[in-house]
Amino acid sequence: MPGGITLATTSDVNFIEAPVTWKAYLICAFASFGGVFFGYDSGYINGVTGSKVFIQIIEGPTAKALTGPHQSLIVSILSAGTFFGAIIAGDCAELLGRRLTIIIGCLIYMTGVILQVASQGLGLLVAGRLIAGLGVGFESAIVILYMSEICPRKVRGALVAGYQFAITIGLLLASIVDYFTENRPDTGSYRIPIGIQFLFGLVLGIGLIFLPESPRYFVKRGRIEKARHALSRLRGQPGTSEFIENELSEIIANEEYERALIPTTGWVSGWANCFKGSLWKSNSNLRKTILGTSLQMMQQWTGINFIFYYSTPFLQSTGAISNTFLISLIFNLIDTVCTPISFYTMEKFGRRVLLIWGAFGMLSCQFIIAIVGVTVGFNKTHTVGTGPTATTVADNTAAVNAQIAFIAIYIFFFAASWGPGAWIVIGEIFPLPIRARGVALSTASNWLWNTIIAVITPYMVNQDEGNLKSAVFFIWGGLCTAAFIYSYFLVPETKGLSLEQVDKMMEETTPRTSAKWVPHETFASQIAASHGKLDEKVLMDVERKASIF
Repeated sequence: MPGGITLATTSDVNFIEAPVTWKAYLICAFASFGGVFFGYDSGYINGVTGSKVFIQIIEGPTAKALTGPHQSLIVSILSAGTFFGAIIAGDCAELLGRRLTIIIGCLIYMTGVILQVASQGLGLLVAGRLIAGLGVGFESAIVILYMSEICPRKVRGALVAGYQFAITIGLLLASIVDYFTENRPDTGSYRIPIGIQFLFGLVLGIGLIFLPESPRYFVKRGRIEKARHALSRLRGQPGTSEFIENELSEIIANEEYERALIPTTGWVSGWANCFKGSLWKSNSNLRKTILGTSLQMMQQWTGINFIFYYSTPFLQSTGAISNTFLISLIFNLIDTVCTPISFYTMEKFGRRVLLIWGAFGMLSCQFIIAIVGVTVGFNKTHTVGTGPTATTVADNTAAVNAQIAFIAIYIFFFAASWGPGAWIVIGEIFPLPIRARGVALSTASNWLWNTIIAVITPYMVNQDEGNLKSAVFFIWGGLCTAAFIYSYFLVPETKGLSLEQVDKMMEETTPRTSAKWVPHETFASQIAASHGKLDEKVLMDVERKASIF
């Protein structure tokens, strides 16, 4: 073993991590910036698809709205790209590292932005959104992985929630830009909102060059001294600090423990390991993969992207709202303002509690919106005028306003719970041997369902298609009910635990009893320590068995 490396260990479960410093906050806060272009790229299309110039370029000079198929294609193709990007990123993160994978994602993303800005019709625009989607897929999967692995356990929930906050900032910026460019008489009405994204990718890509790699990545690759150096930078402590050695020893001991349970012999077995174990055992890899992928599916089932993708054309159809772009901007502002609430509540009350009550709040709002809409609100309209000047106006403007108010309350519940909560949990539940691929699969699930919802929604609400109007909220309410039940029975509590302790908690409890679990021993003291030092054999094994799979 090079250099005769030795590492201190501890049996004190509260002494396995250095105190939190401002440096840790700042590093994680910058990493979360990736959420800005995730949110912006998802959000700007809501306004652009309502731009007169854009509509005429896509459909022809006499068109007043995008056709259902074209709107569905333009909105959903980004999500299709992100699905494949997230899957590919899982392998890249194991081979190249978390940090470099995100930088590559930024380059792919910026290439897609350039193609979209250059487009003068449907073909190049769709190609650009597909390529940009690949970049967003890289970023959305691996930023969560990177942040989960570098954040201190006591504030990991709050810091990873910052990623969702960055997404909401991106959505808000998109709404602001759309609002100020919607009435431009030239192609700037859609090229400006698209082109601004380039700056986001540039800032994140350059900034990450100066941040440390994840120490857990280096441990998996058997590079212990590099892991020590990275951890030292992250925690603001010298590499010989007892805090650094204790935390590194715990990561190494857990890696050795998990590697014995989850042996990997190649690329195929690396992916196959994500699906091994019993469906009925809470700590099995299969159960964790299903939990991660279904959690992201449920986040999409809440219907939040119906608001952010389609609120402008949907509200326009009622005739009760004079400035639908402004209402859409207000919705995004509520999302942005309410998400920081989770910085405190995720660590105070826990992930599981917020997901349960957040789902209950959302389902309540959805059903109220649906019932008011089909009785006296959105669905009850009449026509004013005749011929080309005829407009549709709601019979009861007060009822429509009440629905908008409950949409705003619904957004509050989402922003404070499922918005950040789903991202936090998927970064915490997977053991190191399958973490990169597990997070990638979970993120891909988010984008798969994002794509499905983006494709089918126009057919549900467009006037020449399903024309469900307010009845669509019965669907979202039913799905939020499923999320409520799902959270109660299947989501464990991971608050305040190190990633290694989460593995042990899921091994010893069920989701409904997980909140009561308390760490009682360290991995280092359990399997790998002698005389307060990590056994040299363990260190040698980690270096010898280093794997890119």
